[in-house]
Amino acid sequence: MSALNLDDFAHLIERPDGGVRRDAEERRARLAVPPGALGRLDELGEWLAAAQQQVPVRPVERPRVLLFAGDHGVAELGVSARPAGGTKDLVRAVLDGASPAAVLARNTGTPLRVVDLAVDCDPEELPEEVTRHRVRRSSGRIDIEDALTAEEAEAAFRAGMAVADEEADAGTDLVVLGDLSVGGTTVASTLIAALCGTDASVVTGRGGAGIDDLAWMRKCAAIRDALRRARPVLGDQLELLATVGGADLTAITGFLLQSAVRRTPVILDGVVSAACALVAQRVAFRSPDWWLAGQASGEPAQAKALDRIALNPLLDHGVTAGEGTGALLALPLVQAAAALAAELPVRD
Repeated sequence: MSALNLDDFAHLIERPDGGVRRDAEERRARLAVPPGALGRLDELGEWLAAAQQQVPVRPVERPRVLLFAGDHGVAELGVSARPAGGTKDLVRAVLDGASPAAVLARNTGTPLRVVDLAVDCDPEELPEEVTRHRVRRSSGRIDIEDALTAEEAEAAFRAGMAVADEEADAGTDLVVLGDLSVGGTTVASTLIAALCGTDASVVTGRGGAGIDDLAWMRKCAAIRDALRRARPVLGDQLELLATVGGADLTAITGFLLQSAVRRTPVILDGVVSAACALVAQRVAFRSPDWWLAGQASGEPAQAKALDRIALNPLLDHGVTAGEGTGALLALPLVQAAAALAAELPVRD
């Protein structure tokens, strides 16, 4: 296996085609619908045209929901409303069609895929197509130990890259990205605080499941302790992910970067995908041009990360369920923008 050099992404990732975007803007100006009447839908249609390198834009016909799954040792501290090691139940609910994301995916006709990187269960308890990229069983407790070894971090990153290639090769034209984890918001908030240079209290939220004041204080303390371990390794993004990330977040970061290489647009979900996007931006500054922020989750860390990478959420409905739900809610809006840009007639 050749050595993984993250600096390569800065050279491999190009921005969506600016010339095509200008052509899309000119075409929009010739539509019968007055300029500005479609609001942000015009911007979305032009962004998709640039990503596809095509005017008029193609309708989004082959989207896919991708949920990266993993447990986190920091959950043992009682930082989540869910029990430590409970990600297996979240995965099972998705596979059984009983989670919000599964319901929305089913009703929009969007295929859904779960990728297990570090779920705390025997691999035999989940389908082989879910576990085949697994790196380890749970990630380390980041307040006192590394989440991953250097070898595990590289394996997780490469797994995310491989998933991006699999989707691009399968013809997926838009990815709806989410995560399934217990303790993931604590890890994500640590990464965002470290990269933004802020204190733990600034980024500590209540999590998707909601926590009481005592759990919030435990979460804040865990992030504070993890930040002490994160700051010395801020110059190396893969080492940062190994130190205070986890297998799932490391894979998501690799996925986001390789998806940008493959010109696959991605809708981000909540604070976990926002944290990975922030790490990926540090690797390749052009990569955020390939992403949309699906919705504001209410997590302060997500807001800080999205502000840093200049992404404005499409929706803000107060949905805190996570697990890809917010990104899925934004999918019909993106599809509508593509359909309008593709099908509205131009004036003679």
